[in-house]
Amino acid sequence: MSVAQEIRSRIEARLAPERLEVIDESERHRGHAGWREGGETHFRVRIAAPGLAGLSRIERHRAVHRALGPDLVARIHALALEIAA
Repeated sequence: MSVAQEIRSRIEARLAPERLEVIDESERHRGHAGWREGGETHFRVRIAAPGLAGLSRIERHRAVHRALGPDLVARIHALALEIAA
């Protein structure tokens, strides 16, 4: 399973989003820190999930990181989160 698929799977299982986009932006960072051949290092996640409503920005980010788990987060160099409140 690709990293993008794993991100999608874990978020769907734990946060039941109404809207979810997982975008691999690795190629845009070719030659920068953390980039690896084959990509899957830099991601943007756009999400809207009822369980995140009412949380502060930091709490929403922490909830997404918990959903992904430390093992997956450790394999991602950069993760941009766009979370609809």
